[in-house]
Amino acid sequence: MRQPCGQPPHPPPATWQHGGVTAATHSSLFPQVPESADAVLDGLDPEQREVATALHGPVCVLAGAGTGKTRAITHRIAYGVRAGILQPASVLAVTFTNRAAGEMRGRLRQLGAGGVQARTFHSAALRQLQYFWPKAVGGDMPRLLERKIQLVAEAAARCRIRLDRNELRDVTGEIEWAKVTQTVPADYPAAVSKSLRDAPRDPAEISQVYAMYEQLKRDRSVIDFEDVLLLTVGILQDRHDIADHVRRQYQHFVVDEYQDVSPLQQRLLDLWLGDRESLCVVGDASQTIYSFTGATPDHLLNFRTRHPGATVVKLVRDYRSTPQVVHLANGLLGQARGRAAEHRLELISQREPGPEPSYVEYADEPAEAEGTARRIRELIDAGVPAGEIAVLYRINAQSEVYEQALADAGVPYQLRGAERFFERQEVREAGIALRGAARAGGNDALLDDVEDLPSQVRAVLSTKGWTTEPPAGSGAVRDRWESLAALVRLAEDFVRARPQATLADLVAELDERAAAQHAPTVQGVTLASLHSAKGLEWDAVFLVGLTEGMMPITYAKTDEQVEEERRLLYVGVTRARLHLSLSWALSRAPGGRASRRPTRFLNGIRPGSAAAGPRTAGGAGGVERGGGRRKRRGPVLCRVCGKTLTDAGEMKLMRCEDCPSDMDEALYERLREWRSDQAKELGQPAYCVFTDKTLMAIAEAVPGTETELAGISGVGGRKLDRFGADVLAICAGEEPGEADEED
Repeated sequence: MRQPCGQPPHPPPATWQHGGVTAATHSSLFPQVPESADAVLDGLDPEQREVATALHGPVCVLAGAGTGKTRAITHRIAYGVRAGILQPASVLAVTFTNRAAGEMRGRLRQLGAGGVQARTFHSAALRQLQYFWPKAVGGDMPRLLERKIQLVAEAAARCRIRLDRNELRDVTGEIEWAKVTQTVPADYPAAVSKSLRDAPRDPAEISQVYAMYEQLKRDRSVIDFEDVLLLTVGILQDRHDIADHVRRQYQHFVVDEYQDVSPLQQRLLDLWLGDRESLCVVGDASQTIYSFTGATPDHLLNFRTRHPGATVVKLVRDYRSTPQVVHLANGLLGQARGRAAEHRLELISQREPGPEPSYVEYADEPAEAEGTARRIRELIDAGVPAGEIAVLYRINAQSEVYEQALADAGVPYQLRGAERFFERQEVREAGIALRGAARAGGNDALLDDVEDLPSQVRAVLSTKGWTTEPPAGSGAVRDRWESLAALVRLAEDFVRARPQATLADLVAELDERAAAQHAPTVQGVTLASLHSAKGLEWDAVFLVGLTEGMMPITYAKTDEQVEEERRLLYVGVTRARLHLSLSWALSRAPGGRASRRPTRFLNGIRPGSAAAGPRTAGGAGGVERGGGRRKRRGPVLCRVCGKTLTDAGEMKLMRCEDCPSDMDEALYERLREWRSDQAKELGQPAYCVFTDKTLMAIAEAVPGTETELAGISGVGGRKLDRFGADVLAICAGEEPGEADEED
């Protein structure tokens, strides 16, 4: 039974039982600001409404994936503000990423609660540290170190410890983990042993590097991001007057993704709170996937022990995913073990039925990438926007083969983790141009012949590089166009929601979105690691590379580490709204030994597999055999040294990256010119014809027959039929089309 929240009951609107509940996710870009406090509650389901009206005492919201947790807590804050119970400046909402904080600020603004602070732990702590440093310490605050990896490299060199690039990254991660778990250098080896952590180097060596890194920071008067939290904690502990000042300022706290709180962040939160209990936390132990950064679900799981009188609400109505996707997600957690699994939430889909998830087995990784790209092309042709499709993998190194396959299939894509949208140069320039046009009004010659808002935006942005058709090729020019196109689409959405809006209104909206980091969507299939996909969702999700050794990852040795890998796959599954594909390859390279097995997490779930015991043969019981049109090939050997190739880029070139190239430069340039002409004629980007690497491979091999050309990676049957004659003519020193004219 849930405990009463201390608020008078607010009956749900009659429309809720008749389908009037608003979807928890994927909502309108520009909703109307609610007219009153009660209107803030309209469209919430009973559990979300209970969260929104629980404004007193400690509150714990256990929210499953897709259940509208951000919606519930933003409506809670907005309801409290609009009802006059909470003062906007007294509320601090904390989350873990700038994107999530920006989204929260954007939603609060749309609900009429724009004065509330929504920040990451680091951002909130940094503001306090900058403000109180002169009073607490005196003088100027040390400079903040944006990237610590260079200083870690110098520390290792001074300790005479050689670290390659990967080890340097891993040791930097270990230092970050040590700091957020409040472990000093001397105690690091013991802490690693106690936590059963798999250190990337001898713990004694990492301890040395860690100590030297701290010494170098002190010598140069710099601090890192973890120091921001440590120093803020130190000041609040030692200076009661400053702690009281902060507590007078912030009286109500909301913490999103509470399962990801580290011991250091929890210590800071305790100091912010003092002896008060005006705290609302939201989380899901089944989505704890960042333990390597020091995150632990213990604070969430122990919340009711620490706060016996807490109101506890469970959100299990899943508005994001179809019953078929939810069934798979519940099945994954049904096999989980450990403390987090004991508190798992059984999701209940609120959507209409959709297609069953597909399970596809491929002969090798290139075949898996090509098959995935082909299925994505089919979805796009069927009307699914490219921006609503994602390919998710376990490690970033898996992305290259998918980048190549999507480029070969003529599918635009974007890598997750790029520069923030509103910080891009072209977006800043566009903002200045739009602001100038808005000020000029009817005196701007650009706007003489255009009346509606989207046309005005297109006219202004055409001076900055926007065109009705995307430019050929990829790279910086295409990225710039995509940014401007996103602004055009935003203007179109804006005027649909507010037909009377002016250019000045749009500029104001862009300014507010920039302040909140609430970016519009850039079109293109998203390529992302499972970790970076947390908090996002798409209509179609492709989970790739699901083999033992990759999922769970090889270095997941302990039971808890393996269970975290299961939770990572669960996070991936629950990103999908409608279409979900799970795939794996039996070998890495074409012709390799088919020794790989699908991940154990799908045993008993994928058709034809048993919950325990040996794997069922691929192709039985509903598992598709992918790449049926792909011929079984032998190992790909380097044309120069004869070594077996496994890297996707090297296999495309058919030589080791380090081996000397015998490419015909003149032929390569002729092929590029021909490709440019073809792309213009087809109205497609150049990479849709052939990628640069495919052209390089052709210019190195100089094929003389269709068979030789077909043997080059990136030249499939469709492209051979379409472009083969032209390419062979160019390789023979002839003009493309000459043979056709003679015939």
